Amino acid sequence: MTDADLHFYFDPVCPFAWMASKWVRLVQRQRNYDVDWRFISLRLVNADVDYGAQFPSEYEASHTAGLRLLRVAARIRRQHGREPVGAFYEALGEETFERESVPGGSAAAVHRGVRNLASEALARIGLRPDYADALEDLSWDEEIQAETDVALTLTGKDVGTPILHFEPPAGTALFGPVISRLPDEDQAAELWEHVVALARFPGFAELKRSLREQPQLPSFGVRPSEVGIQEDWHGGSRRLKK
Repeated sequence: MTDADLHFYFDPVCPFAWMASKWVRLVQRQRNYDVDWRFISLRLVNADVDYGAQFPSEYEASHTAGLRLLRVAARIRRQHGREPVGAFYEALGEETFERESVPGGSAAAVHRGVRNLASEALARIGLRPDYADALEDLSWDEEIQAETDVALTLTGKDVGTPILHFEPPAGTALFGPVISRLPDEDQAAELWEHVVALARFPGFAELKRSLREQPQLPSFGVRPSEVGIQEDWHGGSRRLKK
């Protein structure tokens, strides 16, 4: 599919992808454009990484949960087309990040149980609970790996999630924007114009700040009126070793 205005590559356990998706949906409500919600798996991106040595303790279980949830999304897409993928991701995000505070902030899928989370999201969008059987079906990983590879071909490998491909297929893809606060409607449109302008400028590659606030999400225990604690990230992840 190449007729969407934006290809949004997401991993459902990434809080920054979720925050960016909320921003994109804000703009989408103001303007008439289509989003194709696509897959990138942090677990597959880091397939050769020693999680125990390089990541905080909750990362491996969280990234694995993300891959399992993408298997369900892939099954939905195979049987119903691309339209329900965005609704499934939205339901997953709300169940994962917009509920109670959980250990690790972004590890709600592990904390609450991946099957429970998938079943709740499926029920919300009106699909049968047996779609959650795909959680354990490794046959979907080839499709998810292929889409992950496409995303990294567009941006290079030293990135994280989300990846946004503007005006595909010829337009530029960028990692981010990485945002910790949700803009209001006016700010959302302004930020969109600036990001698209950067993507349209020939030769633009990077504008980066590795310090990130914890996102203003209930799962992190950060209220919209608060500023989250800053952490230093590397290559799109909070690695313990650089």
